[in-house]
Amino acid sequence: MHALTRMCPAKVNLFLKVIGRRPDGYHNLITVMQPLSLADELTLTLTGKAIGLACDHPELPQDERNLAYRAAQVFQAARGQKFGVEIRLKKNIPVAAGLGGGSSNAAGVLIGLNALHGYPLSYGALHRLAARLGADVPFFLLGGPALGRGIGTELTPLRLPAYWYVLVNPGFAVPTGWVYANLTLNRNRTEENVICGRLACQTWATWFDNDLESVTLKAFPQLGVLKVALSRQGAQATLMSGSGPTVFGVFPHQAAAQRAAEHLKNTGAGWLQVTQGISGDHLLTGPEESLAWMN
Repeated sequence: MHALTRMCPAKVNLFLKVIGRRPDGYHNLITVMQPLSLADELTLTLTGKAIGLACDHPELPQDERNLAYRAAQVFQAARGQKFGVEIRLKKNIPVAAGLGGGSSNAAGVLIGLNALHGYPLSYGALHRLAARLGADVPFFLLGGPALGRGIGTELTPLRLPAYWYVLVNPGFAVPTGWVYANLTLNRNRTEENVICGRLACQTWATWFDNDLESVTLKAFPQLGVLKVALSRQGAQATLMSGSGPTVFGVFPHQAAAQRAAEHLKNTGAGWLQVTQGISGDHLLTGPEESLAWMN
């Protein structure tokens, strides 16, 4: 096999609580991440002797500034050998939107290159490479929902309902570093009381909470207006994903999500997408080949 194409899913954070700042500048947190059917298309072709990257999004760099390119570099280093690969990206996930597109692309490159080379690296080895690239990258190796601890790289797979999500992006970027720098931390919060108080003791439908909203929604109140609009269209919960600016509403059925999106489209709310959550059942019950690379 010399080429493959795989889909790189977006994600939303259904829950995000910041525990505290670490000495290395990162933050410890507790988060629940849900992958979505909305996905970028990644094609890898083994060819030549160099890494090449082509992307249909004009604003994305096509060199080592791109996480997908760097993923190929770290895979090469881990294998201790040079090889050529052409990376082609068709972007469907908005850039700098809090939906994890860049991290998902990087994970897709690691998974794809491992497959193309006959699965030389274990899941643990790929996880270590992914963590070097970014805090969200290891999550996208799993292919299902997960509870994230630490900086988000300590993962526990979850099973969640495959509900429908209406995503709304107003079309501007929000720098993640700025959001965290302006977040007021709760110094009495611990990982234990967050998990016991919000995750273990309540149903998943009551988790929806994101500390970062306190910063982003204050600076961009139009995001709060979008959340209200989603609620009025029947969303069972609304939240901002990550540091934003994408907000989403959760719907039990596709028809309800489509109706809400059509209404919001007529109001000029911004970029809109109806997408379904990936349940995560395949992590425990899927076909053997879907987990072959994790052994």
